[in-house]
Parts: sequence; structure tokens; C-alpha cells
Amino acid sequence: MLSIENVLIKPLLTEKTSQETEKYNRYSFVVNTRANKNHIKNAIEKFFDVKVLNVRTSITAGKKKRSGRTFKKSSSTKKAYVQVKEGQKIEFFKGI
Repeated sequence: MLSIENVLIKPLLTEKTSQETEKYNRYSFVVNTRANKNHIKNAIEKFFDVKVLNVRTSITAGKKKRSGRTFKKSSSTKKAYVQVKEGQKIEFFKGI
């Protein structure tokens, strides 16, 4: 069982995700690869005190990199796109 503290790794802040936030009230996070949508929804609602409407996930496969004669593979990552209720927002940087 995955604890709520280990579900969210970090917020994903790029130009594309900030445009989605403004347009659709959707936020992006890098999450634990073993977390499912219910884990993600519960963690967001607990930590940020918002109502989650929708959770979408995607898994990005790790890439092969050459290291001398051998190849090494970077680890896979899982991203979660979370849509919150209209009028609510998540503040990543409070007090700055």
C-alpha cells in the first residue's frame, strides 16, 4: 500500500502546463509510478484542500543512454493531470 505522502513527487511547471492551468484549471504533477488515480485524487485533496474533478495519467518510458560500451536506461516517469473545481486553485509558491 502506498502512503499519501509518497504519491506526489513534484509539480510539473512548464509553459504548456501553465497555459492548461489558465485555460482549463488543470494542474500537472510528477507522481509515483505505482500510484493509481484514486491515490492521486486523495493526495491532492488532502494537501491542497481543493475538490478534484478529473485525473488523467500518462507514463513516459525511460530512455536508453550510451555509457562507454554499454547502454544504460533511465527510469520511467508517471505524470498526472488533475482538474480542480471551478473557482479553486492550487498555489505552489506561497509567500514569495
